[in-house]
Amino acid sequence: MVEIVFEPEALPETRAAILEGLIAYNESRTEGKYPPPRFIALALRDPETNRTAGGLTARIAYSRMFVELLYIPEALRGRGFGAELIGKAEAVARDNGCTGIWLDTFSFQAPGFYKKLGYDEFGILTDYPPGFTRHYLHKTLS
Repeated sequence: MVEIVFEPEALPETRAAILEGLIAYNESRTEGKYPPPRFIALALRDPETNRTAGGLTARIAYSRMFVELLYIPEALRGRGFGAELIGKAEAVARDNGCTGIWLDTFSFQAPGFYKKLGYDEFGILTDYPPGFTRHYLHKTLS
C-alpha cells in the first residue's frame, strides 16, 4: 500500500525515484532506441576564484536538447555571453546527434533574443505568471 505525502521541497531521493522510474518506463515504450537523458552545463566561471557566476543547463533526450536554465549576471550582460552560450549548447547538441533544441522563456526575459538566434515560437502560455506570457521556442539543427 502507498500513500500520497506532500514534500514542500522535493527530497533528492524522491526526485531520483520518480526520474528513474520514468526513464525506465520511457525506455520500455521507445524500445531502447534512445540513451537515457543526459544533463549538461556550460558554466560562466571566474578563473581566479573558480566561482560560477552564471551559465546554462540543459537536458539531452530523444534527439533533442532542452535548455532548462540560462542566466547571465547583470554585470556581464550585453557582452555576447548569451549568444555564445547558446551557440556552444547547439554545438553540444549536434555532437550528441540532436536534431533540434528547445527552450522556454518569459516575456520579461528574452523571447526576442532567441528569435534573433533563429528560434521559432511553437507555443505560449498566457498570464503565467499573471500579467506575463511564457514562450516556448524551438530551433531545428542541421
